Amino acid sequence: MPNEPGYVSPITDHDIYLFREGTHARLHERLGCHPNKAGVGAYFAVWAPNAQAVAVVGDWNGWSGDADPLAPRVDGSGIWEGYAAAAREGHAYKYRIRSAAGAPVPDKADPFAVRCEE
Repeated sequence: MPNEPGYVSPITDHDIYLFREGTHARLHERLGCHPNKAGVGAYFAVWAPNAQAVAVVGDWNGWSGDADPLAPRVDGSGIWEGYAAAAREGHAYKYRIRSAAGAPVPDKADPFAVRCEE
């Protein structure tokens, strides 16, 4: 997670500038799921500006919304990000988003996913 020792977000201030401007041509390299190059764990990022809480749920955590919460970036961009240490390439996952209004929201597919199932 963003507060773990050694965690460095792959999203830079320049990325946020381009994102807000609407001109980020390589946003797929920053948002979505990005497995660790060592094959263990994955970085997740999703834009959910009106969320109260966001978690990534999947095969590795028993689809538990408490296991891998994401944290909002402090820059006010509406991007939530974090690291799930047990996630592996090929695991199914979705984002569990709790709206600011507290309304139940179904788990959401990743709009930047590289693969998906029907």
